[in-house]
Amino acid sequence: MDLSYVKKLIKLLSESDVEELEIEEEGKKIRLTKSRPGSVPAAPAAPPVATYAVPQPVAAVPAAAAQPAPAAPGAPPATAQPKEHFHEVKSPIVGTFYRAPAPDASPFVQVGASVEVGTVLCIVEAMKLMNEIECDVAGKVTKILVENGQPVEYDQTLFLVEKV
Repeated sequence: MDLSYVKKLIKLLSESDVEELEIEEEGKKIRLTKSRPGSVPAAPAAPPVATYAVPQPVAAVPAAAAQPAPAAPGAPPATAQPKEHFHEVKSPIVGTFYRAPAPDASPFVQVGASVEVGTVLCIVEAMKLMNEIECDVAGKVTKILVENGQPVEYDQTLFLVEKV
């Protein structure tokens, strides 16, 4: 909104009998209220609007920088599986992660459970809607990366599944 437009609105409000004026234009909202002498301004009716930063893509890391550091002397050798061997099941939405269909029910899956394509792994609640998250590969659940009741972000890895 243009500042001169806002000033005109303030002038119109002050010269009229109207106590309050609220206008929304092109996604921007302005609310003007008259205060009477000796009155205490009212608390805002709506909470402030939260803003979220959109993550930016990360630049590619040179191959030399991507090499793992050598193990410390005397440490057992790392038994890392190739990344292609594991599948990451990610959250398709922002919400709250639940491992079971109800607080008193047993979890959908445990670490070590065999899963097929379409097996329900968890629920992500978003705006009071319960969204079942299904596995999209056959394999074995090797790691659950989120705690029950924890908020999750879009594209956050929830499970690691070892492909069959």
